[in-house]
Amino acid sequence: MVFVSFFITEELLASAVGSGSISDKLVNISNNLNRIRISNLVALGQILVIIATGVLYYVVFYKEYKIIALVALGCFLVAAISVVVGKLGANALIPLSQEYVEAEAPESSYFQTLGDFLYNSVDSRGNDIYILFMCLGLLLVNYLFYISRSIPRPISGFGLVAICLLVIYHVLQLYDPEFLPGAAILAIPYVPY
Repeated sequence: MVFVSFFITEELLASAVGSGSISDKLVNISNNLNRIRISNLVALGQILVIIATGVLYYVVFYKEYKIIALVALGCFLVAAISVVVGKLGANALIPLSQEYVEAEAPESSYFQTLGDFLYNSVDSRGNDIYILFMCLGLLLVNYLFYISRSIPRPISGFGLVAICLLVIYHVLQLYDPEFLPGAAILAIPYVPY
């Protein structure tokens, strides 16, 4: 549910924002307010599932592996908080875009600067941080599955390898998105996971 809701949220937001300059994006946002609102509502469900997942993993492992289970829970909570912060940025784009359109789209104004900051820095980087901490939490959980033998070791071992490759991919993307264009191949083993 977490990953399905993530993709739904991102597709709705991308379709509402569109492409082009930040001025074009602000106009598109003002024309597609309901898509952004639905995107934020789906993200709320995503946040609840992330927190519930982290708590459930903690409850399962806290007796035997208290510290690792607590760190994994912390990773899931940081992931949820980063989604909240990102969606606050996306939600702040709604009144900003409406004011921009009401001001008849001034060429040089604080609207573009603030819109660029909210969309490209707050929302986009919030998603990057969410993915990184979600992967770290899942990495710890798969490690706990591996050492506790709660599930067959080949499955948890595959999960460890797939998530390690995904973490490497996202760290490279955080460093520089165009650093290694073919790095997306590192995320392929995660697909069946």
